[in-house]
Amino acid sequence: MKTTIRLSSERSDFQRCAQMMTQTDPWISLGFDFNACLKAFEGTGKEVYILETDSGISGFVIHQTCGTFKGYIQTICVSENLRGQGFGLKLLEFSEQKIREYSANLFICVSSFNTGAIKLYEKFGFIKIGDLEDFVKPGFTEILLRKSWGEVLK
Repeated sequence: MKTTIRLSSERSDFQRCAQMMTQTDPWISLGFDFNACLKAFEGTGKEVYILETDSGISGFVIHQTCGTFKGYIQTICVSENLRGQGFGLKLLEFSEQKIREYSANLFICVSSFNTGAIKLYEKFGFIKIGDLEDFVKPGFTEILLRKSWGEVLK
């Protein structure tokens, strides 16, 4: 299946991506509705990359490009019906390539109940930094992960 990844700042893309989030975990379990998911695309220092396949938008990733955690993958999502086919890995590889341009670290958080994502991230080389209890929502724990390839760049 042909895939492309493109940078987007289009609200219509963000709306389709937010809708995708509402239809899958971890956002279902965390109780995020459409408006809560759409807020993920707001703010400064974010880059949104859209994964397209023959069937249209099939996933996306949001990078945080500045601040203490520049190089943070804030959100990554693959359409539920396409999971397990390598698209998450494709987004991670793309993210690492882009983030290497401005950071020596790649960060991501994952919900402790999201075992499939945890396995993918560990296989990709992320190392657990610590648990963040009640970070996204009370009663839930996020795991902060890091992949590093050198000292902090200036």
